[in-house]
Amino acid sequence: MIDDPGTLLTAFLVGLLGGVHCLGMCGGIVATLTAGLPRRARASPLSAMPYQLAYNAGRLAGYALAGALMGGLGVVLAQSLSLQQGQRLLYGVSGLVMVLLGLHLADWWRGLARVEALGGRLWRHLEPLGRGLLPVTTPARALGLGFIWAWLPCGLVYSVLIWAMAAGSPVQGASLLLAFGLGTLPNLLGIGLLAGAVARVAHRPAVRRAAGLLVIGFGLHALWQLVRF
Repeated sequence: MIDDPGTLLTAFLVGLLGGVHCLGMCGGIVATLTAGLPRRARASPLSAMPYQLAYNAGRLAGYALAGALMGGLGVVLAQSLSLQQGQRLLYGVSGLVMVLLGLHLADWWRGLARVEALGGRLWRHLEPLGRGLLPVTTPARALGLGFIWAWLPCGLVYSVLIWAMAAGSPVQGASLLLAFGLGTLPNLLGIGLLAGAVARVAHRPAVRRAAGLLVIGFGLHALWQLVRF
């Protein structure tokens, strides 16, 4: 749950250090969208900045909405149980997902592809809406396309959405997904020396293993709370 120590930091780390997965899923999209910008926007990184910011602002808004929906769903499910059972359910889901995400960050588990298959049907309905916004001629169109991009089938995002069910409220679910989305920015925005330096450090195996162990530790802490109830 969001009031546990380090939960938002954990979500940020998952987004930041899950960058290899993000680049594999979205790197081609980023390159295609950049290549399709108006010529004046491709003149320099600074000219493209409003479009890149709009893409990512739309993506973060989409994540926040999805997180709020899942947080609300979690509340409904918990309210159908007794208070103690609801708390046990929330802590159990939160702890289990954090452990699995930690294993993914440390490259000890590769099961996210199975989770991605769950969103295929939804994406088939949304993908035509995204095509309707192409070519991207204004930052406003980039914002809309970024919002749709947020719903692209992605095991990493879907795992965090399952985690958001245990957040405790729609606002906390949105906060969890926003923290995750902010963590993805250095890899997907990819503009500036700082972003490149962060990405290089984040992809080092030792850093990923250390972060994975940290996330697993938070997950085990949540599961320990489950035992205490």
